[in-house]
Amino acid sequence: MSKEVLLLVKSLSDTKGIDQNVAFQALEAALVMATKKRYGADWDVVVKVDRESGVHTTTRHISIVADEDYLIEGAQLNITEALAQGMQVKVGDVVESPIESVSFGRIDAQAAKHIILQKIREAERLEVVNIFSDKVGQLFTAVVKKVTREWLLLDLGFSAEGLLQRSEMLQTDAFRIGDRARAYLYDVHYEPRGPQLFFSRTQPGMLIELFRIEVPEIGEQIIQVMAAARDPGIRAKIAVKTNDGRIDPIGACIGMRGSRVQAVSNELGGERVDIVLWDDNPAQLVINAMAPAEIQSIVVDENLHSIDIAVKPEQLSQAIGRNGQNVRLASELTGWTLNVMTPDEIETKAAVEQGSYQDFFAEKLNLEEDIAAILVREGFTTLEEVVYVSIEDMLAIEEFDEDIVAALRERALEAIAHEAEARKSTIKPAADLLTMEHMTEDLAYRLAENGIISMEDLAELAIDDLLEIDTDLSEERAAQLIMKAREPWFASDK
Repeated sequence: MSKEVLLLVKSLSDTKGIDQNVAFQALEAALVMATKKRYGADWDVVVKVDRESGVHTTTRHISIVADEDYLIEGAQLNITEALAQGMQVKVGDVVESPIESVSFGRIDAQAAKHIILQKIREAERLEVVNIFSDKVGQLFTAVVKKVTREWLLLDLGFSAEGLLQRSEMLQTDAFRIGDRARAYLYDVHYEPRGPQLFFSRTQPGMLIELFRIEVPEIGEQIIQVMAAARDPGIRAKIAVKTNDGRIDPIGACIGMRGSRVQAVSNELGGERVDIVLWDDNPAQLVINAMAPAEIQSIVVDENLHSIDIAVKPEQLSQAIGRNGQNVRLASELTGWTLNVMTPDEIETKAAVEQGSYQDFFAEKLNLEEDIAAILVREGFTTLEEVVYVSIEDMLAIEEFDEDIVAALRERALEAIAHEAEARKSTIKPAADLLTMEHMTEDLAYRLAENGIISMEDLAELAIDDLLEIDTDLSEERAAQLIMKAREPWFASDK
């Protein structure tokens, strides 16, 4: 029997090219299955095959459980019976005892073969994942192995196959079996069956990698690709920059007579690519990204992370693009929400906002219109800004003196406190949160304002989440509060 085992393992290792340890594990799994058929499916058994001699031993594992717990016949033993048998054990212990091993000749041949082949396939698939895991974000050229309505199966060689779904293909893509297809590897994860490598031809990474291939300066990191946005197969924008003043990054990406950008466009079914000069200033970056439309003016709202763009009425359709394509791609490229308007529309919007802010300050701080108008003119939009902007900056405003600044800050503090009290009357924490150990009333109400009403809500927070709500908390205090809120979880587990 031992010689047969060693010969079988060597044969599998040589013919399948797998590690001998994997073959041994497959045999052990087959022997476990055969042992359970003989003694019972619920038995917890472990079979070990000696790697040198080929001899196998079988061990039964029995868990010691409390008398009132459910018993799994053959796999568990209650504590009273175990003690009666003279065992020196306690609840939770696992007792091991050797049992008679099943003869290798009695193993069902087909079942053993199935398990062994399955282990081999798992090892081969895991090896594919290990090889390609660090290749995510790269381009590959593969042979189309199978074509269906929903996806293409790509053969990369070395027993590796990838999936290219129709949703990740260009509308103009038409591949047949045997064709070579270039695609971007965007995900790799282990699956017992089916493809494990997932490819795309529509993601921005595909565009970036194509430029990396066509433009040597990008591969040498002289030019950096900062961002990309695509309407796959139709239009795309890519932002580039360089720290070498001798190089024109846009010209380098376009190439002689447009050869480089044309090669990228051809690979993507004629997709038109706009190359944009990156700028760390968001306003200038938006101006570059909106080309060819000419920008008249820009209004940046950092609070809403949006930018209002003014263009001439005759250029409005060009700036927006067909079905909003140009402004949408520019928004994705820059990471800002872009609103395209005419200069008159921006002036009207600014006047409305200025009037609303002026009315807000006049009401909340009980101010005359001229003082409220000065605050709006100087860029104030919230009560908190009136309180926390330095006194020196406030005094730099021509119309303000120390008395006016002091009065404004005092009224703003009163208004903030009043709003906080008003919120307390409408949003209240649950009793368990309010009375929880280490909790303060102010913190409980602040949590409630942020949707954390009960101890259960607090228990589900991470420390960083709690610190975002109350920046005055230390990490130790935040951890203490969260662990206190989680105590009922641990109590229910006992």
